[in-house]
Amino acid sequence: MKEYWTSLASLLGVLAFCQSLMQSIFPPELRFAFLKFFNRIFHVFSSYCYFDITEIDGVNTNELYNAVQLYLSSSVSIAGNRLSLTRAVNSSSITFGLSNNDSIVDTFNGVTVLWEHVVTQRQTQTFAWRPLPEEKRGFTLRIKKKDKTLILNSYLDYIMERANEIRRKNQDRLLYTNSRGGSLDSRGHPWESVPFKHPSTFETLAMDPRKKQQIMDDLKDFAEGQVFYQKTGRAWKRGYLLYGPPGTGKSSMIAAMANYLGYDIYDLELTEVHSNSELRKLLMKTSSKSIIVIEDIDCSINLTNRKKNSSNVSSQRSYYDAETRNGSGSGSGGSGEEGGNGNTITLSGLLNFTDGLWSCCGSERIFVFTTNHIEKLDPALLRSGRMDMHIYMSFCNFPSLKILLKNYLGYGVEDINGHVLKEMEMVVEKAEMTPADVSEALIKNRRDKEKAIRELLEDLKSRGERNVKDGKLRGGSGNLTELEVVEEQEKRAIDSQNEDEDHDEEEIELEDNICKTRED
Repeated sequence: MKEYWTSLASLLGVLAFCQSLMQSIFPPELRFAFLKFFNRIFHVFSSYCYFDITEIDGVNTNELYNAVQLYLSSSVSIAGNRLSLTRAVNSSSITFGLSNNDSIVDTFNGVTVLWEHVVTQRQTQTFAWRPLPEEKRGFTLRIKKKDKTLILNSYLDYIMERANEIRRKNQDRLLYTNSRGGSLDSRGHPWESVPFKHPSTFETLAMDPRKKQQIMDDLKDFAEGQVFYQKTGRAWKRGYLLYGPPGTGKSSMIAAMANYLGYDIYDLELTEVHSNSELRKLLMKTSSKSIIVIEDIDCSINLTNRKKNSSNVSSQRSYYDAETRNGSGSGSGGSGEEGGNGNTITLSGLLNFTDGLWSCCGSERIFVFTTNHIEKLDPALLRSGRMDMHIYMSFCNFPSLKILLKNYLGYGVEDINGHVLKEMEMVVEKAEMTPADVSEALIKNRRDKEKAIRELLEDLKSRGERNVKDGKLRGGSGNLTELEVVEEQEKRAIDSQNEDEDHDEEEIELEDNICKTRED
């Protein structure tokens, strides 16, 4: 044993002597050139190539580094031996990531790549305007040379897209509203925001399941339709009109749309917007992947059907004067008699906001208008391209009633007496109760579920009998069925457009006669 250690010590001594001899014979410059030459030869015969993605590029943060970090967090298994955990500001979830000097294998289009998270200590820094972190961080990507084109052309773009999706999914939704009087916040933005915590989803929304699925499919096609919209030359936007009686869930529908797509909401208050130019500036400050909402469009400012205002227009005014009238409804160019707030938004300005050139200054945005009285809206607002999809929010029917029973009482169809369920199915259409009314009846008795069912059935019966007595059933002399409502509104819009055209021709003829009279 003693001889073994003696031999080992002798060998180490010889190696140390050889190393010192090499250093004295070969200068550092020669050794460096030799290593550089060796690495070049190695890379020539190697089947791999390497790319470094540092955290800081000069003095700026490398966006690609952050994107790779987020992307790999969706690929790392929770069962790993060593992971780093992070939670960003305004984030609702914890992100898993690679620890220092760890590696992971990823696959893209059948190509295997290797990512390594390299962390080293930074050397002593010289004076800089922006101090750098003590550690130097970066990712090293190892790929085969034959896959270089595919990786650089597609893989990195895919990583950026996935990172944006993960970032948006992890962050809380935001609800924006335009600042009062058009003022700016501390950052110079005209929008103020709060976290959006509305829990409404399509699963909890009280609506016929077939109609909900149709809306969800339309939203999904829109969100995934970037290539389609570019190919067809259309702006990547879509408009929805939610109309129906109060309490039928229009606001809940908007929240469900935002939660389904992961979009922010911009709640535009038109009464706080003073001019068309201010309206355009607000639009320019909205972000992509957002829903722009104008609720109760028929109540916020007077942008109603032109045919109802034509009787108040003098014979000296033309058709275009009616379209560019004062937004406050006064007909004058001043502050307006009704609102007195100096609002001068015109119908033309609002149309350009939703479907003009300025509406294309961003991408992947949804416009949602709500109203309780669709017949009051100008037909120009209702056409395709502005309001592409008209969604009638109806009274409670039997499928939506079952959803509410499940939401508030936890009752499925099998949990309710078959006779009671049959009675509800027979009277719910006649009762014409809104989802808000049914929800309140269930909420106040949620501690006693049997009592909630009993009182709800009694309420449905009494309302149904009253509607039969008063002749207010849908399909009677009062409200119409959902299909008839849509057909009636479309017919009314077409008739309104025809009347406007006839009125335009009459005004032109009248102006010609006035001109001839003056000449004579």
